[in-house]
Amino acid sequence: MGKKRVIPGFGLSFGITVFWLGIIILIPLSALFIKAAGLGPGEWWKILTSARVLAAAKLTFGASAAAAAVSTVLGLLVAWVLVRYQFPGRRILDAIVDLPFALPTAVAGITLTSIYAPTGWIGKYLADMGIQGAYSPFGVFIALTFIGFPFVVRTVQPVMEDMGLELEEASAILGAGRWTTFRRVIFPVLIPALITGFTLAFARAIGEYGSVIFISGNLPMKTEILPLLIVAQLEQVKYEAAAVIASGMLLVSFFLLFLINLLQRRLNWQTR
Repeated sequence: MGKKRVIPGFGLSFGITVFWLGIIILIPLSALFIKAAGLGPGEWWKILTSARVLAAAKLTFGASAAAAAVSTVLGLLVAWVLVRYQFPGRRILDAIVDLPFALPTAVAGITLTSIYAPTGWIGKYLADMGIQGAYSPFGVFIALTFIGFPFVVRTVQPVMEDMGLELEEASAILGAGRWTTFRRVIFPVLIPALITGFTLAFARAIGEYGSVIFISGNLPMKTEILPLLIVAQLEQVKYEAAAVIASGMLLVSFFLLFLINLLQRRLNWQTR
């Protein structure tokens, strides 16, 4: 008698998986590339290498990578505090981390703009230091950090909870200092989770639209991001051009995420 499984057998479950992924992912992406295929390779190259698209791509991917990197560092610190320490208001702080998930991105964008504008609570102090908050690439970075930060915390936090204090105590008994314990014992265990958190934050930031359009100022060649440029092409009824930009953005994003996942697999293999 075969072993009973809670879910259906491989054939049925695999068929449902492929069918569902086809409906929500493969078919829409195929339609996108089919629409972009209406233009020839020459038009593709002309659109993707235009100064406006290159400037938007540089800002989009650069700000997304920078925001994900900062979110990784700060997310590790916040996760460490939430897991390693007990203090009044800990549950409230833990719940606040999830607010960017629940808050509509448009509301987040309006709020960040009002705070970091030259007359805002924080923006006026930045202006005194010669730093422009809202309506600048720095404003884009702020918005992308805001929406990507929770991914890192929620990825690292369970790993730290499962790790416990045994490794740290053993390291201390053997005479290692705090910095050595963190660098040689704790950090290698957290690297896969940190890479996963960085990947999620980076992927989320690349496609962000709602919170960025308010704080960026949407100036072509300066503070315009790729999602906004795609929407602008659609508003001008240039559907093929919008599909080409979206396809190029998708291919670059997939390539970068593939490299990050490959790095993560190698690190996981080395830590076994």
